[in-house]
Amino acid sequence: VMLLPGPTPAKAFAQYAGLTGTTPLPPRFSLGYHQCRWNYNDEGDVRYVHGQFEALDIPYDVLWLDIEHTDGKRYFTWDSFKFPKPHEMQQELAATGRKMVTIVDPHIKKDPNYEVYHEAHSKALFIQKPDGSELDGWCWSGSSAYLDFTSGHVRDWWASRFAYDVYEGSTETLYTWNDMNEPSVFNGPEVSMDKDAKSLAGVEHREWHNLYGMYMHQATAMGLLRRNAAQDKRPFVLSRSFHAGSQRWGAIWTGDNACRWDHMEASLPMLLSLGLCGITFSGADVGGFLGKGGGYDDPDAELFTQWFQVGSYQPFFRGHAHHDSTRREPWTWDEATTHRLRRIAMRRYQLLSYWYTLFFVSESTGLPTMRPLWVSYPHETRTFDNDKQFMAGGDLMVAPVHQKGSTSQSVFFPGTAPWYDVLDGASFDGGTEATVDAPLD
Repeated sequence: VMLLPGPTPAKAFAQYAGLTGTTPLPPRFSLGYHQCRWNYNDEGDVRYVHGQFEALDIPYDVLWLDIEHTDGKRYFTWDSFKFPKPHEMQQELAATGRKMVTIVDPHIKKDPNYEVYHEAHSKALFIQKPDGSELDGWCWSGSSAYLDFTSGHVRDWWASRFAYDVYEGSTETLYTWNDMNEPSVFNGPEVSMDKDAKSLAGVEHREWHNLYGMYMHQATAMGLLRRNAAQDKRPFVLSRSFHAGSQRWGAIWTGDNACRWDHMEASLPMLLSLGLCGITFSGADVGGFLGKGGGYDDPDAELFTQWFQVGSYQPFFRGHAHHDSTRREPWTWDEATTHRLRRIAMRRYQLLSYWYTLFFVSESTGLPTMRPLWVSYPHETRTFDNDKQFMAGGDLMVAPVHQKGSTSQSVFFPGTAPWYDVLDGASFDGGTEATVDAPLD
């Protein structure tokens, strides 16, 4: 049991960071807008989406590819029909300063002709059943084996897979997404691994379940660091699973949310809680991941706009969507919505240096970049249960709209100093609550 005496919030964060580490300053591009979908269909689709961002002057930094870019869910590979020239595709994005992220999950397809599985099997790098045989689980790849990321030499081997001469089709502008790393096992208890599955050290899964995702995240980040050791380039890795200390390796997101107003509202206390626990480079899928394919409606222009706005003031800003949902890139609604979303994205980029500075401060002090009001106003009791508003750093307060059709918003202004609206300069007295206009713009 570790006691963090504080007594101030800032000192408590510093004490926690002393135990678990801080978030290294991320590459600047990763603080911009990320565009993702399960899945962009092929290289032509990638060129179309990238071209639309360019033609419509909507700023973005990263285009993502989900599991369908691979050869039959074999990670570190490309579908040779849909993505025959991955180098050229990435170079086309890089010519305008953009990056690409591809997904690499922990389940390794059991196929002796798949080089990654063949080598890991021959070196006995996989988690075992209680009888010592190789564990077999079911995930996107079908029958799969799972690497033992709790083992140092397995992490070292995994990191070697990201070398440019090993991960064919990869370039220095390609980064990584670790999904399903809880680990997800579709035919296992609680959709995860049998509790008595054993690591290579003979320890049961029940002892290290919560560490698995962090160790995979670490191994992937080490791979990206090693491939660029000469240039000292910083990695970017997104993970779905995490543990205390995961902040040392990259960003996380909150998983498969739905296109619902209450899911947008719930993302605030989720991200604020993560920040209090050191996980400050975090975000939620903008617009909601699950649309028609998940049994929900797709977001209308109003919900997507409000979610795009709140996402633009959170640390990790990514739009994502289920493969059965309608396309929802920023131009897929009417022209007025496209214009509105362009302005919101531009505001994010106007604040990019502010966010970069917040992450520098976080690395130095352990302070979260996205904070509850009480972090800045610990003596103001009215902030203690307020998770409808939040602070981006210490200077910018965000009060999202969470209700369809709302054109006004009740906002609490903590402290004693006046507050100023960043768009029109209107002032509000500290220590008061006021109803402010909140049009969709």
